[in-house]
Amino acid sequence: MSGGVIVGADGLARCPWGLEAESMADYRRYHDTEWGRPVHGDDALYERMCLEAFQSGLSWLTILRRREGFRAAFAGFSIAEVAAFTEEDAERLLADPGIIRNRAKIAAAIGNARVAAELAPGELDALIWSYAPSGARRAPRTAADVPATTPESVALAKDLKKRGFRFVGPTTAYATMQACGLVNDHLASCHARG
Repeated sequence: MSGGVIVGADGLARCPWGLEAESMADYRRYHDTEWGRPVHGDDALYERMCLEAFQSGLSWLTILRRREGFRAAFAGFSIAEVAAFTEEDAERLLADPGIIRNRAKIAAAIGNARVAAELAPGELDALIWSYAPSGARRAPRTAADVPATTPESVALAKDLKKRGFRFVGPTTAYATMQACGLVNDHLASCHARG
């Protein structure tokens, strides 16, 4: 496979990961309607950062299929509510089969909420979006053209870490940038490129 777009049974060209299997309708729906679309709001961006951190070492499909479980477990990713979580809440999360039960990732999600809660309203949104690349980028033609990190994601990760955020390395930062529309890495011929 060249890594270029794949045409699905519905006749639409998609990035290869958006059509890995026809049986993955939820994956395809995420590709078609969410990934690469602009996301704003502190809580919404905090959610994406958390989910990308939980994804580290796992497939995105695993996270996507548990997203509602994560939302229920993490109070809808309300920064204020998660920042108030106690050690008992952390233990509750470790026992919750609806999420990925990783102690370090759970601690990071709670700690990151506490860091985000110290920011002024809208500051997390402004911070993350300040790292959106300026100017037009050439659309990737194949999956091989899509980077794992960029200078902007390295700088964003460094800034977030300096502020006290955890599980926000350059690759996770770039995945967040992709998911939240700071960059558009849909392949050039993908119908969802827009």
